[in-house]
Amino acid sequence: MRINTAKERMLQGKSAIGVGAVLGSHLAVELLSQAGFDWVLVDCQHGNWDDEPALLAFKSISLGASVPMARVRQNNFAAIGRLLDQGALGIVVPLVNSAADARAAANAVRYPPRGGRSMGAFLAGYHGPNYEQWADDQVFLAVQIESAQAVDCAEEILSVEGVDGCWIGPKDLARSMGVDINTPAGRQAHEAAILRVLEVCRKTHKIPGIDGDGETQARRWLGHGFQFVTTISDAGLLINGGQAILHRLRETP
Repeated sequence: MRINTAKERMLQGKSAIGVGAVLGSHLAVELLSQAGFDWVLVDCQHGNWDDEPALLAFKSISLGASVPMARVRQNNFAAIGRLLDQGALGIVVPLVNSAADARAAANAVRYPPRGGRSMGAFLAGYHGPNYEQWADDQVFLAVQIESAQAVDCAEEILSVEGVDGCWIGPKDLARSMGVDINTPAGRQAHEAAILRVLEVCRKTHKIPGIDGDGETQARRWLGHGFQFVTTISDAGLLINGGQAILHRLRETP
């Protein structure tokens, strides 16, 4: 049996810090797992991931300390089931704007009688025997709150049984709200919407999550009490690390 240590931490009231993976490299995610992140998110929505590379990625992440998770391309029963069958122990579902959307995601993630997921996850066998007996409890489902509509419906969405928490998409939310976060008024309205979702999570006893978009923002949201937080992506680490080294070398007399 594979324990979802990231989910376990969050249920204990602790934070679980993650990193996104968009490059499509199973070697990169293996290194990220060895770095000690609580979870690594294979981003199938915006990243360079096809079917077989995703399977290799989940296995490679499992070689380290991190929990393998994935963002599915869309809220689709077959697509969600496929990622779970390959070994993802967490699923992030984008563009969940209603309770009906949330129910569809929850149905796809868990086996009957708790959901409608199809049996036959032999590709996830590397997690240990009797997978079907423990998967429902160990898999973590986060729905994305990333639109003004979703914020308005947050309580109905997060009250759906089977939804473990949310993962707010701040950039898409700002676009949907029509606010400019480079202005004081825009930032204030944006943050108020985000904190409104945080309060709904507390009310419904669900895990609050958000895309941290860098160390500074991740630290800020962790300080507010968010638990399921990404810091950066593998691509961002390469760019930022390379630029930092180059900057220091060029500044050297």
